[in-house]
Amino acid sequence: MGRAPDPVQARAAATAIVSRLREAGHVAYFAGGCVRDELLGMHPTDYDVATDAPPQRIKELFPRTAEVGVAFGVVLVHLHGCSVEVATFRSEGAYSDARRPDVVHFSDPPTDAARRDFTINALFLDPLASKDSATVEGHVVDYVGGLADLRAGIVRAVGDPDTRLAEDHLRALRAVRFTARLGFSLDPGTAAAIRRHAMELRGVSRERIGEEIRRMLTHPTRGAAVELLQELGLDAPVLMETGEAGVHKYMLARTLHALGPQAEARGVTPWYGTSLAAWALDRGTQTDPASVKSLVGSWRKALMLSNDERDDLNDVLLGFGYLRDQWAGLGVAGQRRAAAQRWFEQALVLLGAWERGQGREMVEPSITARVAELAAQPPGIAPAPLITGDDLVALGLRPGPRFKEILDRVYDAQLEGRITTRTAALELARGLGV
Repeated sequence: MGRAPDPVQARAAATAIVSRLREAGHVAYFAGGCVRDELLGMHPTDYDVATDAPPQRIKELFPRTAEVGVAFGVVLVHLHGCSVEVATFRSEGAYSDARRPDVVHFSDPPTDAARRDFTINALFLDPLASKDSATVEGHVVDYVGGLADLRAGIVRAVGDPDTRLAEDHLRALRAVRFTARLGFSLDPGTAAAIRRHAMELRGVSRERIGEEIRRMLTHPTRGAAVELLQELGLDAPVLMETGEAGVHKYMLARTLHALGPQAEARGVTPWYGTSLAAWALDRGTQTDPASVKSLVGSWRKALMLSNDERDDLNDVLLGFGYLRDQWAGLGVAGQRRAAAQRWFEQALVLLGAWERGQGREMVEPSITARVAELAAQPPGIAPAPLITGDDLVALGLRPGPRFKEILDRVYDAQLEGRITTRTAALELARGLGV
């Protein structure tokens, strides 16, 4: 994975592109999310430029470009080590596939602003006028009331919300993500339209839905995002459920809310699979193997989980149940084995978040203390085994199913401190192999 662009360098590259377009006689502004984020005091690394220059003219003005959406007026310009999307102002025709317009017409800034999703994303900024100013706000070009909505903390569809959703139903999920992430409120008219069209989300590709959910659940505002999803009736189409509509409408995402602080306290970054597991627990999912297998299979299909994400969800949910219900009875070897598993830290974070969210008696601190105790005592949490399968062969034992059983029992004895030398391990293995 490449290193994220430096915010200062990214802005400088985008500003240079605007300057070159202006010198060539064109209108050009920063557009969309980078304007919103700058006005909120953030430092975006991803800048978009909107201009009246058509794609061919953009390619003439800049030596290094890539065609990422020329049919829609979008050209990627490479400058100063950064890549900036430069899009021609446009209007759009009907969206037959509820994703992309059937036809686009190059237009002007007011028309371009009117076809965007939300008012806070439909702002333009003149970076040349604002570069020496203490504030960028006075140099914003606003045709849709986005600046007022940004000040008021409102996510509102541009124009008629039913029309905006009909163009691309994924905008319903984007509304949830922006509202939660920015700590804003959702415009009532936009919210009502989302509820009316919630089930139409089923027509959106599972890949696009999965990516939006991934963005929501890997952000600290994951709990607020899920509660808004449920309130708007979007969770059922997102998860491909056919149950009673609105059944989770007022269900609080207690575990999801507690997950971030719990992980931060332990210095752990939650996996996406851990966030999904927290959501599953908040929805009442049981952690027996059959229930977990059913949920993981369903959510993998609904959210297009990768193999690793599927395995993380499965392992963390099962590990959570294992720690909650069986830890105390595992014994020394079992506890050391559990603590050595890849999923252990994530499952422990999840357990702490669930207990705090549910107001349950805390088991997680005692597990944490016990693991620290085991780590401080010989042989530690996960010592290298004293013997291997090659040693069993050398003892004259024939490879087969018994090999694993013998090695496991010898390793348990090592973890429990009953044997501490290779000689003792070989002697135990010899006796078990008789």
